[in-house]
Amino acid sequence: MRCIALAIGLLAIASAASAQIIERPAGDPVRTEAGLVAGKILPSGVRAWLGVPFAAPPVRDLRWRDPQAHARWEGIWNADRPAPECMQSLRGRTINHYFGEEATSEDCLYLNIWSPPGPPLAGRRHPVIVWIYGGGFNVGSASMANYAGEPLAAKGAVYVAIAYRVGPLGFLAHPGLTVEGQGSSGNYGLKDQIAALQWVKRNIGGFGGDPANVTIAGQSAGSMSVSLLQASPAAKGLFHRVVGMSGSALGDLMAPVPLAEAEREGLDLQKALGAQSIEEMRDVPADRLIALAAPLRRRPIVLDEHVVPLPPEQAFAQGRQADVPAMIGFTRDESFRSLGPIADMTDYQRAIRATFPANAEQILRAYPARTLEEARRAARDVERDMTLGSQMAAWAQAQSSGKAPVFAYFFTRTHPYRPGVAFADHDPATVGAYHTADVPYWLGTLESLNRFRLTRDWTPYDRQLSDRMMDRLLAFARNGNPGNDWPAWQAARPRLLLLGDGVAPDKSGMIDWPHFRTLPLLSDNVRPAAPADRPRIRD
Repeated sequence: MRCIALAIGLLAIASAASAQIIERPAGDPVRTEAGLVAGKILPSGVRAWLGVPFAAPPVRDLRWRDPQAHARWEGIWNADRPAPECMQSLRGRTINHYFGEEATSEDCLYLNIWSPPGPPLAGRRHPVIVWIYGGGFNVGSASMANYAGEPLAAKGAVYVAIAYRVGPLGFLAHPGLTVEGQGSSGNYGLKDQIAALQWVKRNIGGFGGDPANVTIAGQSAGSMSVSLLQASPAAKGLFHRVVGMSGSALGDLMAPVPLAEAEREGLDLQKALGAQSIEEMRDVPADRLIALAAPLRRRPIVLDEHVVPLPPEQAFAQGRQADVPAMIGFTRDESFRSLGPIADMTDYQRAIRATFPANAEQILRAYPARTLEEARRAARDVERDMTLGSQMAAWAQAQSSGKAPVFAYFFTRTHPYRPGVAFADHDPATVGAYHTADVPYWLGTLESLNRFRLTRDWTPYDRQLSDRMMDRLLAFARNGNPGNDWPAWQAARPRLLLLGDGVAPDKSGMIDWPHFRTLPLLSDNVRPAAPADRPRIRD
């Protein structure tokens, strides 16, 4: 615990000043419902509070329980460094998104806050953007460098990055937990997100944010979380706009599973652990749980009685969603499933016929190819559209059934990689506008990808594109309108704002949604994925 007396904190700062660069304290400590919190001022002038608790540590008897209120503390909580990330498998240094080593712990329910330089004008508060990280509900961190909030805070937002439990510690369902939970279990990570939003509503005013103007945003599993929160009765009134980047829980691909199905996997994990009960499972070290649970991965979200009582598309169809403005989109070259290697035209045609036995000929006509290059492009488009494209289209259609607008985008920029750079998890020569490629542009964190080694040669175009995208995100957070040159999505003519290659960063270009009318063919009568080909979601 970093709750310290102010005098001790000042002494520690003074003693360390000669050894490292120390940011200035961020003025007077902020009073929260649990106690005073001290932050720091970054060299840019942005004020930051890192590692602020929003719930009690979910450890020991609180493992697999709903988040509980944090105990009050005396003195001042020194929020000058990030808290550990939630327990998860670690990242290798040769992957694309390696941002350094983080401590890991079950004691991980903290958030990071960045606020603009100086307090807001009298009588005014800043819009709040709450970021929910991705990682397939198995990994992720509120403190990863590509999710940092300093750039958006410098432009005028209070930016909050929240943590939530992942993997089996965040999403395990089990009959024993269902008894404890009075009829439901699982979804603890989603409940953490809701607890963080409740904390924001009660406390963010002290940090310069407007609790009546909160935008929730996320990418991949974070975006799926946003769609689930929008459909959840438990999250009603906690936010006023939503931003979803490359992920949705609408549709079949990542739809919530029935409780009984999820409980069976919980029992499988209990058997693998050799435990006799859920209470014995609480005694198992967290790293062993994660190692054994990895082969048992499934769709992690469970239909329960409180947080996800209905599949999201049903909640939207019945008008039960939070009817708030939405900004959603996806990237050109991302997907969650592969058709396999395409070495010639026959490979492409064979893959389509094997995956879509009922609709293959229609799909081949909709995604034509006469050369190997065209076949590979068509295969990549099908892979995208059968997963992310369909997910985001389902969200746009569901959103359009309400009164609030939805704004849709399509990101096409390929990062300018340095010659010779290599990664363990993707090939710069072929990866294109990959899953998560847009995030550092939206958040202004391009240089996070050069943190430990130079991997990109960012150009003035990239910096201008990022600046423009940040301005759009901030405008949307302020008033629900990302720009007068970006019209709201219309079901009669579904169009997207093009961001990236093919349009100047200071211009706007609207395009028809790629293959929108063909998308139903990609979900009807599709061959079920084999275990090795199940959706793989990474940030």
